[in-house]
Amino acid sequence: MDEDTVDDAPPGASLVNADFVGTGLLVGTSLAAAIAPATFERVHAVLSCVLFAVGTGALLWAYALGITRSRTDQVTLTGLFFLGDGAARPEIRRPLRIALAVQVVAVVAAASVRPYTEVAFGVLAPMFGLGLMGAWGGRHGTFADRPAKEAA
Repeated sequence: MDEDTVDDAPPGASLVNADFVGTGLLVGTSLAAAIAPATFERVHAVLSCVLFAVGTGALLWAYALGITRSRTDQVTLTGLFFLGDGAARPEIRRPLRIALAVQVVAVVAAASVRPYTEVAFGVLAPMFGLGLMGAWGGRHGTFADRPAKEAA
């Protein structure tokens, strides 16, 4: 590899990739659990609970990052958690939002097909997409500078 080669990966690409991997696993287990619940519903429930726990941790981390950054930046909730208000470029914002939407659609569809079973645990999993979106916003989001306070 040439030393002059610049890595063109956007900031936080690992968070986007992790979101895609989690989304793929969730869609796969949602589909499998809806088709063959006796075989896959526990796998889907466990994965959903793990994704929920990871997403909750990421959401708390994002909140802490937002509080820390709010000392110098005008951090907004829509910018931090949904990458709105210009907090992220479209090539970051769009894939993260799409992954969250796919997660929601997959688990609601699976839970609708197999209500009152362990497949319904899937509705917890989209916390993963929301948490990673917030973590990206807290770590890499762009916010306006906080205006300087006037002397009294």
